[in-house]
Amino acid sequence: MLVVGPNGAGKTNLLEALHVGTQGFSPRTRSDAQLIRFGEGGARVALGGHRDEAPLSVEVVLRAGAGKQARLNGIALRSAEQLRSDLATLVFTPDRLAVVKGGPAVRRAYVDRALGRLFPARTELPGEYAAAVGQRNAALRRVGLGVSSREALEPWTARTAALGAALAQARSKALALLEPEVAVIGEALRLPGLRLEYRGEALSAQALDDRLDRDLERGATGLGPHLDDVGVLAGGRDLRLYGSQGEQRLAVLALLLGEAAAIADRTGGPPLLLFDDVLSELDPERRRALASLLAGRGQALVTATDASFLPVAPDLLLTVQPGEVTRG
Repeated sequence: MLVVGPNGAGKTNLLEALHVGTQGFSPRTRSDAQLIRFGEGGARVALGGHRDEAPLSVEVVLRAGAGKQARLNGIALRSAEQLRSDLATLVFTPDRLAVVKGGPAVRRAYVDRALGRLFPARTELPGEYAAAVGQRNAALRRVGLGVSSREALEPWTARTAALGAALAQARSKALALLEPEVAVIGEALRLPGLRLEYRGEALSAQALDDRLDRDLERGATGLGPHLDDVGVLAGGRDLRLYGSQGEQRLAVLALLLGEAAAIADRTGGPPLLLFDDVLSELDPERRRALASLLAGRGQALVTATDASFLPVAPDLLLTVQPGEVTRG
């Protein structure tokens, strides 16, 4: 599906609505108030379609000053974000380049989201580990203030070490699934030698005990997957440090399409793919390569200012004008 229209017409709003309707949150902001039109008291996204030949309907309602409400096939969900466990959607927006060019926290968050999509049973693991680290840090500060003992730290050290080791292992397993797909797509996009590298020290209770004095001095846990990183390399170069913005863009596209392939392999169904303003920054050969990669991968929505940016005829062409979407 190709969505065209002039800048500011609402193409990104349409893409954002699809993301909210399938994932329960915006890829642009975590403030629900920003999703509601100025002067209005609420907003509603309603989607209909099919999955494995069965009808599928989703509704997400936002109200100013209240929490979101979501329904899947007419059944109310505990939270709108629960949609993520039932529907898979991957999105490319220009700010996604931060996955490669940003700091380690952005890449950790990306890998943890991919981990949840690839291994739904592990979805809560990053949050559980973060909670354990928070509890250990609080205990460290209490010991530093002299209001608690080192022995009181031991349960939190053990839990942090166990959850941290499990999280690092799960991340490595997710990257092992992604890397072959990412490498193949990198070659197709003329970014050869693309690979992913997990970077972190092994975590254990003994390792935390060995650095206890330093952690007490800082009042924080200085070892574990909350400090790890993921290298995105091409031809042996770390693209964060030595990649051009064009290469960084290609790497993010390869990550997204590689994850889509891995999800399809594990679940039997491809995710919905959303691409916002991706074609304008690609040369004609890479536009053709991207169009070829998208063929047969399920449903994809691509936005552009002009239909000529897509080198093949789309299955569906939508034109966006302010407040209006039309076919053709």
